[in-house]
Amino acid sequence: MNGAHLHLVVNHLPIVGVIIGTLVLIAGYLSIKMPVKVTALGIFIFSAITALIANFTGEEAEEVVEGLGNISHQLIHEHEEQAETFLVLTVILGVVSILTLFFTAKKKEFARYGFILALVLSIACVFTGKQTGTSGGEIRHTEIHADFQASPEADDDDD
Repeated sequence: MNGAHLHLVVNHLPIVGVIIGTLVLIAGYLSIKMPVKVTALGIFIFSAITALIANFTGEEAEEVVEGLGNISHQLIHEHEEQAETFLVLTVILGVVSILTLFFTAKKKEFARYGFILALVLSIACVFTGKQTGTSGGEIRHTEIHADFQASPEADDDDD
């Protein structure tokens, strides 16, 4: 398994984790069940850890992909920028989640503000995660580019 493969294995975890955590936290608010909301915090902590791992594997993946040739360095740079924003937001979400868990365990009244902050941050992470995933996919998957046009020959192959 090379660096690019490891990055591909890991990089989906924080994106999907933040989406699932956000949905679980919303479900916790709707059901008014603290264990559900606490579960969401655990998912956010997991997402932050996997975002760090994805970031750590990104440099080696870049080296592998650049060796393939015909790769846009601009797309790689854009992906790195998106990934840095996603990483920072996700790590902040993870820290807020740890603090909120701590304050919840200590039965501090202001822990409820931590849940609200976690929800707001998680929604921001969902959007930046989507942008990060798309920018990473565009490096090798030209079919997801906004300006992609299928070649006319591709239509002839279906006959």
